[in-house]
Amino acid sequence: MSDTAQSAPKPNAANNAKRKRLLTYLAAAVAVGAIGYGVYYLAYASHYVSTDNAYVGTDVAQVNALVPGPIATVVVNETQAVKAGDVLATIDNSDARIAVEQAKADLALAQRRVQGYYATDEALGGQLSARQADVARAEAAIAAAKSDLDNAKLELTRRQNLAQSGAVSQEELTSAQNAYARAQAAYATAAADRDAAQAAVQAASGQRATNATQINGVDASQNPEVLAAQAKLDAAQLALDRTIVRAPTDGIVSKKSIEVGQQVAVGTPLMTIVPTSTAYVDANYKEVQLKKVHAGQKVELYSDLYGKGVTYHGVVRGLSGGTGSAFSLIPAQNASGNWIKVVQRLPVRIDLDPKELKAHPLRVGLSMTAKIDTSKN
Repeated sequence: MSDTAQSAPKPNAANNAKRKRLLTYLAAAVAVGAIGYGVYYLAYASHYVSTDNAYVGTDVAQVNALVPGPIATVVVNETQAVKAGDVLATIDNSDARIAVEQAKADLALAQRRVQGYYATDEALGGQLSARQADVARAEAAIAAAKSDLDNAKLELTRRQNLAQSGAVSQEELTSAQNAYARAQAAYATAAADRDAAQAAVQAASGQRATNATQINGVDASQNPEVLAAQAKLDAAQLALDRTIVRAPTDGIVSKKSIEVGQQVAVGTPLMTIVPTSTAYVDANYKEVQLKKVHAGQKVELYSDLYGKGVTYHGVVRGLSGGTGSAFSLIPAQNASGNWIKVVQRLPVRIDLDPKELKAHPLRVGLSMTAKIDTSKN
């Protein structure tokens, strides 16, 4: 056999050895990488849960018409920033102003009517005093008539006794009898006058009591009739004030749907104010990520709008009461035989730092990436 044939196996052995060394190095690299990743996961990655299924939200303020009428002016435009209390639009206030003037007139009439009740009470008080004086005079007249009646009866009795012995004439006896009859009539008249005076007292007292039900316990300004008229005036003034549509909160004008001259009814949507300074994030985490997530944990967030150059710092407010599918219009029915398990996502509400929002404003619906630090349980 030639020298060439005898030396052929030597290169193959060298290649095999080289290959073994490379595989050993590769295995060592993989092992080191696995160990490094394990250390990284245990020391850092296992303390965070992340998702890019997160979106900006806020509690928008719906601006509706509170009174009916045609739109007189529209002061703001779409996307305009407004402050709480700024005028957004006005509704024609002609009818409201007339209603206010009518309510003012009704209030003035009520005040005068109630003042009349107090004046009537004073007049009825005077009438009652006069009727009571009439009763006192009638009592005095009865006492005088009773005295005259007693005297007349005494004189009649004396003459009747003397008439039996013939000491007095029949004429004197008749005169005494007539005097006694007149005294009886006078007494009866005085008694009737007293009864009439007492009835007049009761009538005057009843009239005053009836009038008193409208004024007792309160002064004129707190009388129910005045308060009712004042309430109607307040309602009319409120309707007039509501013809000026103001911003309920700071934010951005969105979904403006009115124009000058448009007739609106109570409850007609006019526009929406989006308060971007109070925006939050709803991050939809997989259920398997939420074992250690709870309220109060710190969150780092990035927006697709600004990229990772801008970091937002938030705090977990809480977890939703149900998954998105549970609250869908047609919830999933998992009782069929062809059921396939799908990992669900649960919204996690995250509050953002207002200062960071002011420096880098966000808009509702923008995409975010959220990473929750779960190291503090």
